[in-house]
Amino acid sequence: MTYKKVDYLIVGQGLAGSCLAIQLIERGKTFVVFDQPQLNRASAVAAGLFNPITGKVMSKTWKADLFFPYLFSFYKKAEINLGKEFFFPQNIYRPFLTIQEQNEWMAKSGEQELKNYIDKVFIKPTFKSEAHDSLGGILLKQCGYVDTLSLMAAVRTKLNEMDSYREENFNSQSLKVTDSHIEYSDLLADRVVFCGGIKDSGNNYFTALPLRPLKGETLQIKITHSVKHIYNRGVYVVPGHHELEYKVGATYNTQDRTTDVTVAARNELIEKLNDLFCLPYEITHQDWGIRPTTSDRRPIMGSHPHERKIVIFNGLGAKGVSLAPYFSGQLADWLMGEGEIDKEVSIERFYSKM
Repeated sequence: MTYKKVDYLIVGQGLAGSCLAIQLIERGKTFVVFDQPQLNRASAVAAGLFNPITGKVMSKTWKADLFFPYLFSFYKKAEINLGKEFFFPQNIYRPFLTIQEQNEWMAKSGEQELKNYIDKVFIKPTFKSEAHDSLGGILLKQCGYVDTLSLMAAVRTKLNEMDSYREENFNSQSLKVTDSHIEYSDLLADRVVFCGGIKDSGNNYFTALPLRPLKGETLQIKITHSVKHIYNRGVYVVPGHHELEYKVGATYNTQDRTTDVTVAARNELIEKLNDLFCLPYEITHQDWGIRPTTSDRRPIMGSHPHERKIVIFNGLGAKGVSLAPYFSGQLADWLMGEGEIDKEVSIERFYSKM
């Protein structure tokens, strides 16, 4: 058999695999990506929201000062190189529910640590024709969304042009690891990187990793006119793929493993949407996806403890759009022997359990 030699194999072209491919192209490396696009549900269904102030207590997200400048640069450059628009910076508006919350954010808005992320605090109804904001709200900046479907499609087109893409199932049991290389089908590579999301938990190399499935469901709605901002309180309302189309989500369910939409999730989203949104809307679609998460809400990166040529990049969870650019760059450098993987995301933190 005649073998094709490449630097790496990448298994999975969701958000993690797509960002890693972009980084490796930029570094002049050769690779082949294996993917089945119809299985990239978590990345495809995601609204692609990025927001530096998150959580129930609304605090600055983990390493925001590092990740957010990086992601702005990464996605803008990727748009130019791929010839496709998919990065949409846009402010997020979050209405206040109580006077106490309003007062707290008036005070926080003066803190140096948060100044880069707060556009304005409103203490009176400001967008009441679109959202329930009787007490005003906070307008956050350095936010927005990535059209993940367009991003993945643009990367796939580029990979096909490079003859670096195979739309087929990758059977990890057929992988051969030698002292000098990885062998799979007609390919020889230095390493293989698994970026398969929750599917990697069934991979014979990574069954011991604590990847947790987190099911999320979304609604697609149509409204009569476009809105000024992304709204986010209980649910988000983010522009969709077509004019006057918006995505609403998402639910977070660790128990439901069913591969379909549910009435319970639909009702939950409608109730929260009605609490937030004023405009009349029509529900046109409901969708679902299962995110790969970890117990400490940090990604997993690095080599298998016993097979150093087998690598994983996974566990991006609900903040994948924010995390994937920086960590794909770190992983790409590490694969080339440059730099280290952050201990907080290294697979080594789970070695004792494998």
